Amino acid sequence: MEFNVKFAGLPVLVWIPLLPLIGAFLNLTLGRRLSRGAVHTIAIASVVAACGLSLYMVFGPLFTEYKNGNPLGTVIEQNVYTWIEVGQFKVPLALRLDTLSAVMILIITFVGSLIHIYSTGYMAHEPRYAAYFGYLNLFTGAMLILVLASNMPVMFIGWEGVGLCSFLLIGFWYEKDEYATAGRKAFVVNRIGDFAFLLGMFLLFWATKDISGDQLAAAASNVQFPTTFDATAKAQAIESFKNVLVERGSLDFANLGNPAMGKLYVDNFWGSERLAAAAGILLFIGACGKSAQLPLYVWLPDAMAGPTPVSALIHAATMVTAGVYMVCRMSFLYSASTTAMIVVATVGLLTALVAAFMAFAQTDMKKVLAYSTVSQLGFMFVAAGTGAWVAAIFHLMTHAFFKACLFLGAGSVMHGMEHGGSTTPGDITKMGGLRKHMKVTHATFLISCLAIAGFPLTAGFFSKDEILAGAFNVHPPGWPVWYGKILWGGLIIAALGTAFYMWRLYFLVFGGDERTEEAKHAHESPPSMTGPLAILAVFAALIGFIGMPHFKWVPSFGHALESWVSRSVVSNFYDPSTNSPEIAGHASDSTTWILLLVASAVGILGIGLAYALYGKGPSKTVDNLVEGPLQPAYEASKNKLWVDEIYESTIIRPFRVVARGLFEIVDRFVIDTVAVTGVAFVVGLFSRISRWFQNGQVQRYLSGLVVGAALVFVITDCKTKNTFEFERKGDLLELRASSGAGVAGKASKLAWDITGDGIADMHPDTGRPLEGATVTVRAADVTSSNVTLIVEDAVTRKTTKVTREVAVIAPTAEAPEGGAK
Repeated sequence: MEFNVKFAGLPVLVWIPLLPLIGAFLNLTLGRRLSRGAVHTIAIASVVAACGLSLYMVFGPLFTEYKNGNPLGTVIEQNVYTWIEVGQFKVPLALRLDTLSAVMILIITFVGSLIHIYSTGYMAHEPRYAAYFGYLNLFTGAMLILVLASNMPVMFIGWEGVGLCSFLLIGFWYEKDEYATAGRKAFVVNRIGDFAFLLGMFLLFWATKDISGDQLAAAASNVQFPTTFDATAKAQAIESFKNVLVERGSLDFANLGNPAMGKLYVDNFWGSERLAAAAGILLFIGACGKSAQLPLYVWLPDAMAGPTPVSALIHAATMVTAGVYMVCRMSFLYSASTTAMIVVATVGLLTALVAAFMAFAQTDMKKVLAYSTVSQLGFMFVAAGTGAWVAAIFHLMTHAFFKACLFLGAGSVMHGMEHGGSTTPGDITKMGGLRKHMKVTHATFLISCLAIAGFPLTAGFFSKDEILAGAFNVHPPGWPVWYGKILWGGLIIAALGTAFYMWRLYFLVFGGDERTEEAKHAHESPPSMTGPLAILAVFAALIGFIGMPHFKWVPSFGHALESWVSRSVVSNFYDPSTNSPEIAGHASDSTTWILLLVASAVGILGIGLAYALYGKGPSKTVDNLVEGPLQPAYEASKNKLWVDEIYESTIIRPFRVVARGLFEIVDRFVIDTVAVTGVAFVVGLFSRISRWFQNGQVQRYLSGLVVGAALVFVITDCKTKNTFEFERKGDLLELRASSGAGVAGKASKLAWDITGDGIADMHPDTGRPLEGATVTVRAADVTSSNVTLIVEDAVTRKTTKVTREVAVIAPTAEAPEGGAK
């Protein structure tokens, strides 16, 4: 639906990302002149205003469309202007609000507002206060552009924007080398994924660029529309598909996702693979970079170098969810390729397991949460890879609340430990007993730990169950029947690991007694920090009730999220064998109960294991295990499977060697030595020589004149090339000599030998020496087949001879023109 409401001359949707961007501009340009209060007021007000506007647009115009059940979809689009137009290729700067992007903008602006408020307390003593809030606003604005984009090129603007801001925020304290290195690492690793994303986008453009509106409409007329579509609705839909292509271009999501494109994605081949598989895998590599999946996850643990509120923003509500959102946005593409779906699900499962294993032995509080984020993102990708799009978004939403609460809780703990005098405030081995000193932080952290462990009736319980059910029940066309069960089993193991390492973290931080003096003197954080924690904890506990399991007795609000999000993602898989969709159903109540009970038991088991080993702090049992049979596993987990070291030895070092070699050859030798230094040396040499002559003394000027003349003479003499041509004119033979254009050549003595004896001859008629540049003799007088030109240099008296073969033709024939042969 076109929504034409504007504010200050701009479409209303534009103001949602524009408000944080305005806040960023003001703080980055004027922040140094403003007070701290003014700086954070501008930053917070801009995000809160964007949140308010988002609420209005979602629960106002968009919800109206949702209630009306518009057959063309629940979507509001606003076009700012045509950004690129080359022939028939168009890329408008347009924004799209549908039920999927609505969920994202509410999460980004709401959680982002709380993080901004929290930052006023956490960063109270930061010297670069304005720059911090400017970057935070810029990050929020870029993420909003990404999720509101109506087409892939505009999405890529936001995609690159969050990558840039992550570099700025992770390396915010760049004075320390390890922090600056972490920022660069995030930037470089994400560039790898971004390159693949671009390739996938170009591949889709290549496949769709030649489709006309009429062709699209004709293809759409053969599509099986939902039974709710009457003839009028179907005709409107077909005409809408045609208009979108003409007005918005082939890379618009409304065009790429229309039902008529399903057969194109399956039938159009690129290389030996379907277009859907090739483009889908390339785009997924981009998602692996942004959402920290194997093998591009390595930047995220190091990103803990940034301020803790940045970790909450990047690892909970914004950047790391970009890849999951993009895959769900492109659900129409992935649902057409079994290959792409299996790749997404398999990588997600491996990431969930590997990251959970790495978290077991970490002793830095934020590092544990970082690997937890990587693992939970793996859960989301398994959901997306099995076609459980709603489950992926559901877990994305619940994860945003409980993970933001956990990161901000970690920041509160570290803040309290710093005030207690700790120099390593994130080391969980030096904590313990903090529940006595930080009651609000403890309560909110406890709720979030229950949620992430999947404890019954918490948000994580419902969302994780939906993912497990999706892996167990859903079978896209072409999937092996048993593969979903393998995914489910792997996720059960990852869920057990999640519950264990998160409650290990909880017990080491808050359980038992204080293990250091710093822990004894820790204190609660100010209200500006505990207030956002309390709000996030409430959502971490209750938000899951909008996505309850599919029991018959569950009220309608329990399925609100599925009903809402399903308007923007495909609810079927494209089956190329029948050219029709295959609808994915839900499991029976008995199967759902069994899955719920297993998931609950696994979460409680993980909590129990953590309590047994760490309930009162590190136990002797733990020491015996890690020094005995579990030592190899413990070392592997503590050293993160040595992945960074493997990358260093197999990729980074060889690349540096090649780069160093190219630098030495191209930069230092070719450019610096030959091109720059060499030219400078030659110019300097001539300048020094010229200075010797150009010094005001007449005798030196005369010397210079003589030397210059001699040089000209020698140079031109060296360039002299003696040659001659001949031409038969009846009975006569004309010989034409040229000894060059230089001074020496013009002063040379030229003589001819026409008898072959090597001595200059006399003219047969005149008796004078046969000399000159041009001579004419009778052909009969040329008694040798070889004619020699004898050149005597007038200066050096050096004699040069040039001999040519001259074929003497009978006098009755016409002689051709000849020359040097």
